[in-house]
Amino acid sequence: MSALPFAPTDALRHLARVDATLGRLIARVGPFTLVPRTETGLFAYLLRAITGQQLSTKAAATIYGRVEALFEAAPEPAALLALPEEALRGAGLSRAKLVAARDLARKTLDGTVPTKADALTALSDDEIIATLTQVRGIGRWTVEMLLIFRLGRPDVLPATDLGIRKGFMRTYHVPDLPPPAVILEHGTRWQPYRTVASWYLWRALELPVDEPAVE
Repeated sequence: MSALPFAPTDALRHLARVDATLGRLIARVGPFTLVPRTETGLFAYLLRAITGQQLSTKAAATIYGRVEALFEAAPEPAALLALPEEALRGAGLSRAKLVAARDLARKTLDGTVPTKADALTALSDDEIIATLTQVRGIGRWTVEMLLIFRLGRPDVLPATDLGIRKGFMRTYHVPDLPPPAVILEHGTRWQPYRTVASWYLWRALELPVDEPAVE
């Protein structure tokens, strides 16, 4: 694990100042405890993301464990391309995920996708999204999760995420699930710490269901 590239205390102070409702949620939830998980290589991280798409957390972990077991060490692109299709399909990959995984491997080998996450450091969030979404099966949401949980970028707002939308609905007492555009517009006030705001919206869903997220 690694430290965040920004000071959470500065973020919390800013968010409470610009958004009193979010400030009350922060007070209820408590400290910001996100720590980027840097022990996983970039290729393995993205392979796991592809493997787990549209699956429950438990099912995703099970299938990725089977895929990972096909490698002698950590998953590497050349080793993945050398694996028979039957082995990957037998581990639980759908045809679409198999195609996406092999495209990730090829684009890593040809340099489209960096081999190390450190190579992304000099890129903006939008540049990282543009780079990684060249891979089949990797969309904006997948890269936004990487920006938050792998790189610890401070200003990411995955407005299409269902958890974010539900957390916003509960926190701001809106009657219906808000469209992403509404969250993005409201979230402009959270800049440059939209990642922190997002984290608290996710946490809002963990509060007791018989209590409002904020008073």
